[in-house]
Amino acid sequence: MTATALLEILSEVERGRLTPEDAAARLATLPFEDLGHTRVDHHRSLRTGLPEVIYAAGKTTEQTVAIFGSLRADGVDVLATRVDAATAEALVEAHPEAVHNAAARTVAYRASTEMRGRVAVVCAGTSDLPVAEEAAVTAETFGARVTRFYDVGVAGLHRLLTVRTDLLEADAVVVCAGMEGALPSVVGGLVGVPVLAVPTSVGYGASFGGVTALLGMLNSCSPNVSVVNIDNGFGAAYSAVLIARAGARA
Repeated sequence: MTATALLEILSEVERGRLTPEDAAARLATLPFEDLGHTRVDHHRSLRTGLPEVIYAAGKTTEQTVAIFGSLRADGVDVLATRVDAATAEALVEAHPEAVHNAAARTVAYRASTEMRGRVAVVCAGTSDLPVAEEAAVTAETFGARVTRFYDVGVAGLHRLLTVRTDLLEADAVVVCAGMEGALPSVVGGLVGVPVLAVPTSVGYGASFGGVTALLGMLNSCSPNVSVVNIDNGFGAAYSAVLIARAGARA
């Protein structure tokens, strides 16, 4: 349930177009709906501005499909992350309007058309693309205008410098990088907005599955860089959307 939808219901009651009983029926699933295996938080959009997101890893296909349907019935934008191929197929079959992004491992359905704020998604190399795409799809699903800048890592810094002007248009920048994780620091020194750094589990043995990139990013000398967990493109984009929305309101 979005704040806009709730206000519309209250307005219809006020104007006599909807009975209080019918309004109560529409609100029956607030603050959550108990599906037996999951308590779907329909109140989250009202509290935080963004709906609950489905982390599909570890859930059965049937559970994910049920949660997706519950959220869609509530009228919010719906996003499932870390979706395997079988679950993605079942979701799209149940919701033909939903979009499966195989690279990002996401299935998304947009209930709204409103766009607010701009988010740039940057990745160091093509190997970082799955995490970057998870970030890009997340930001797009929740209404940010997204610009992608891929394969612009520090091994060829001239590639990044050619898009610097475009980066300056963003309200927030998500930067995904593995190996030594240097790219967010460089981007942070070029832009005057928050940079959400995502260490990826890309690199040879001493990268320790992304730990080296994580520690490098945590030690960034660019003060506008904040760091999320390894491979957490979703988490970075979620924060970037909130930042972008705040920028759009200013």
